Amino acid sequence: MIRAMAPFFLAAALVAQAPGLKLGDVCPPFSLPGTDGKVHGPASPLPLMVVFLSTECPYVLATQARINAYAKQYAGNVTVLAINANDVDTHAKESLADMQAQAKGQGFVFPYLKDTPQAVTRVFGAVCTPDFFLFDRGRKLVYRGRMDDSWRDAAQVKVRDLDAATEALLVGRPVSSEQPPSRGCSIKWK
Repeated sequence: MIRAMAPFFLAAALVAQAPGLKLGDVCPPFSLPGTDGKVHGPASPLPLMVVFLSTECPYVLATQARINAYAKQYAGNVTVLAINANDVDTHAKESLADMQAQAKGQGFVFPYLKDTPQAVTRVFGAVCTPDFFLFDRGRKLVYRGRMDDSWRDAAQVKVRDLDAATEALLVGRPVSSEQPPSRGCSIKWK
């Protein structure tokens, strides 16, 4: 019985030690091209929220208006950056041109960046789209999880996890350690 369970414990240990940012880690420096033709990075005196997006993922398509509303709600208090790292060789509609169409069509009020080499995404440890990372003013990760409890239907949202974390951060309260993971489409790696 113990031998049969050993692989499960090994797999669980490997998942727990997966690479990527952990709470308290500092946001890595990066410079990525945006749909606006400019290069952007995490330099800002404000707290920072980084979200990994896609042009095709149904989870992103269902939540992108909420993500844009979040950026509008916290404008002037939180800097929002979105990153798309999906491989365009296997998913042609994840190109910068398609990202530009998405950003324009949705009226994104935040920079939407392309991580073609996928290096930034790997350092973050992003695993799906959308995947949310909230950093304090010192660029320490304070929240990594889902936006809310109903990706599919905004009218069914009862718990706004990202908003709660952001509000706590902005008023100087500790961010809850209960951080349900994001749910979405896998990153399309090279």
